[in-house]
Amino acid sequence: MNISEKAAYLKGLSDGMKLDETKNESKLLKGIIDLLADIAHEIEDINENELDLAEEIDQISEDLAIIEEEFYDDECCDGCCCDDDDDEEDDDEEPVFYEVTCPSCGKTITVDEDVLLYDSIECPGCGEKLEFEFDDEEEDEDDEEE
Repeated sequence: MNISEKAAYLKGLSDGMKLDETKNESKLLKGIIDLLADIAHEIEDINENELDLAEEIDQISEDLAIIEEEFYDDECCDGCCCDDDDDEEDDDEEPVFYEVTCPSCGKTITVDEDVLLYDSIECPGCGEKLEFEFDDEEEDEDDEEE
């Protein structure tokens, strides 16, 4: 028996008891039974809405899965998301450091590869501009091997 049926049963019991409508207790009991009936109907409406929403959510989830499959699977092979592991491997590598000696003051400073990409920096000892030139020996050796 669901809530609405139970509320209807209580209403039937009270009607069958032929309660004296002039007594306060009878009025209170009748009011409580009417309230229970209203609550039961509201709960049934909520349950129906819940089922409707659940069906709609399921349909939206299925549609979204289709869209994700079409969108992400097509681009996945283009290297957008599959190559993230390669970036992590690069982060794990130790940075390479170089020692640079200032020709003006003779101070030796240590810089990493990223600093060398600036082409020049100021010497922290004397402020002289230190310029970096790269030899393309490695690139030339690779070209010769091919």
